[in-house]
Amino acid sequence: MAELKTVARPYAKASFEVAKEQGQIAQWADMLDVLASVTLEPKLRKALENPAFSAQEKANALADVCGEVVSDSGKAFLLTLAENNRLALLPVISELFTLFKLNYEKAVNVKFTTAFELSAEQVKALVDSLSKKLDRTVNLTNETDASLIGGVVIRTGDLIIDGSVRGKLAKLSEAINS
Repeated sequence: MAELKTVARPYAKASFEVAKEQGQIAQWADMLDVLASVTLEPKLRKALENPAFSAQEKANALADVCGEVVSDSGKAFLLTLAENNRLALLPVISELFTLFKLNYEKAVNVKFTTAFELSAEQVKALVDSLSKKLDRTVNLTNETDASLIGGVVIRTGDLIIDGSVRGKLAKLSEAINS
């Protein structure tokens, strides 16, 4: 996976710079998200890998499938990817573009899992606390998992804060067994 990110990073960075210059960061993020989703479809993926089709045909086919979501500059980007046999990288490019976008906006996606549903006040307090600690705007995704027993697990990028009872019991078990 690291190798894919290494190869995809220059394309993601270039697309982000173009989007920033055009003032269309949100539109590019949406476009890349749609393109990434479409390229994961097995039949289309097989067609895009078929050497019988030219780079132009592959780029046009992908742009046609996605319709009005793909801008003119997006079509040029697709053609560049197709010419360099990099269309399969679209999911990774989209992921990296989203990270560039969040960093540019000083925002972060945070997923938190709790054992029980939290009240609106608790969610707001958590968002405020995380915003202050991370010095970023927090985009929160919440889910419940009764197997946590209690507490919360917070995930953002590579950072995981496990404040769940299940996590504490696992650490206690590990300490007893070692």
